[in-house]
Amino acid sequence: MQLKRPDNFSTPEGFSWIASRGATLLVALIALVAVMNSFVIIQPGYSGVIFNVWTGSLRTVGQGMAFRMPFVTKVQSYPTALRTYTMVQRAGEGSSGEDDSIDLPTMEGQHIRQDISVTYNTSEDQAAQVFKAFRGADIEDIETSFIRRTFITVAQNVAGQMSLTEIISSHRTQLQDEIQKKLEIELQKMGFHLDKVNLGASHLPPTIEAQMQQKMAAQQEAQKAEYELQKQQTLAKAAVAQAQGEAQSILVKAKAQAEANHLLESSINAMLVQYKSVEKWNGVLPEVTGGSTPFIDLRGKKSAE
Repeated sequence: MQLKRPDNFSTPEGFSWIASRGATLLVALIALVAVMNSFVIIQPGYSGVIFNVWTGSLRTVGQGMAFRMPFVTKVQSYPTALRTYTMVQRAGEGSSGEDDSIDLPTMEGQHIRQDISVTYNTSEDQAAQVFKAFRGADIEDIETSFIRRTFITVAQNVAGQMSLTEIISSHRTQLQDEIQKKLEIELQKMGFHLDKVNLGASHLPPTIEAQMQQKMAAQQEAQKAEYELQKQQTLAKAAVAQAQGEAQSILVKAKAQAEANHLLESSINAMLVQYKSVEKWNGVLPEVTGGSTPFIDLRGKKSAE
């Protein structure tokens, strides 16, 4: 039965009418809030976990609109798309607004600052495990607590077994791979999948930076000296090879000339000389002869005749 609006609200009938209208409005408001809270939107790239506080049950839903019991359920979303948490020195570039690079110890007891990032996600099947492991905390709180702390601990343990030179140069890839392998084990325990660990820039303290520059300068000088030595050795070897070549050439020429002389000498004998002499004789005896017999002047005798 609908109450008639009274003319005077100060009367009992007026108070009853106001109470009735207020109750109706409150019920309508509650109903509206209940309807609005009966649905939740799970953003793309996320998986939702709906927790019933009365029964303690968990239900996982994919992206999009999902139905929930108003007032008795709690909804949390976790990333199924890849998500990157970054810790770098330059302000404004990482997940934190200030210097967030991590401290890495070395085998020698030195310390450097290291930029580093981790890319990870979960799956719809494991989202409920993440919810239970972190008691329904949102992903930002998980990153700044568990993921950050675990990442730093693993990186420091691995780096502490390497020298400074290995960390910043020779074994850098090995350092990254070892961190990724150990971190993946820790994240999987909590329902996450590790996609990639990436080492960024290494920041050395000024004293170590100066030592590294001096060492590099000394190495460059040593390499330069080694190059000059090798150059001189190469030139010396080339000169020796050239001299040997020239000597070999002279020897070959000398041998060839000797062989020619030998052949010429062997081809000239007494009979050949006598034959050549007879061949060229014009039948007139020479006026002066020499050899084993004394020279005899035949010109006078020829005149007398």
